[in-house]
Amino acid sequence: MATSSIRIQAPHLQPPKLMAICTKEAKYEFLKCLRLPMYLVSSLLLPLMFYVLFGLIMGRQMIGNTSMALYLIPTYGTFGVMGASLFGTAANLATERGFGWLEVKRASPMPVFAYFVAKVVLSLIFSLITVLLLLFMGMVFGGVHLATMTALKLIATLVAGSLPFCAMGLAIGYFAGPTSAPAVINLFYLPMSFSSGLWMPYMFLPKFIQHLAVFLPPYHLSQLALNLVGSGLAGSAATHWQSLTGFALVCLGIAWAGHQRDQKIHG
Repeated sequence: MATSSIRIQAPHLQPPKLMAICTKEAKYEFLKCLRLPMYLVSSLLLPLMFYVLFGLIMGRQMIGNTSMALYLIPTYGTFGVMGASLFGTAANLATERGFGWLEVKRASPMPVFAYFVAKVVLSLIFSLITVLLLLFMGMVFGGVHLATMTALKLIATLVAGSLPFCAMGLAIGYFAGPTSAPAVINLFYLPMSFSSGLWMPYMFLPKFIQHLAVFLPPYHLSQLALNLVGSGLAGSAATHWQSLTGFALVCLGIAWAGHQRDQKIHG
């Protein structure tokens, strides 16, 4: 009965009220994740640590006409936004589903979509922080020089490119258990990152992995970002965005199926 009441009342909320609810939910989601070491390590420390090791300490060689320090900002930026998005949505959603917190949210007056908006906003915020930190480290310690407009386009591309991985996180979160979610995420996150050329340049990967990479969404996002610094491979920006959009729609469809399954189970 409570669920039915919420579905009737939620559409009557005025837009300013809806915005205030989503903002407050996102605020507390952000504060919660600041207190979770696993999330901070996966979303911030891992890409920064790898960049320091391979982009700064060992990054004196050139990739074509691009320094390693510059080349790895788009690739580790892609790696970072993937981590922020997958752990920010999948791990949190799976945990809160498993322990009944999502049912409490549904029984409250809060519109249920505000819960998911908060998850996406959280992922966007941490994606932005990750990219900014990588750019800061590259420019201050790696001798990277980027025009202001290029840097802004790079930031916008990587942050916008986190949205398909938010959709992937929702799909995982609806089917993974609260304790198994981190392991399930890493089963996708780490192999996809390596096979897409995020840890080492694409041209250095074995040939069979290079053929596989073009079917993986991180490859397309990294190529969009690398194109901005003059190191991208073949393929138009439209093709890369279409691949990411198609991937996001498939993941949203899977997440919707999981949501409908939960609705039937819990009435």
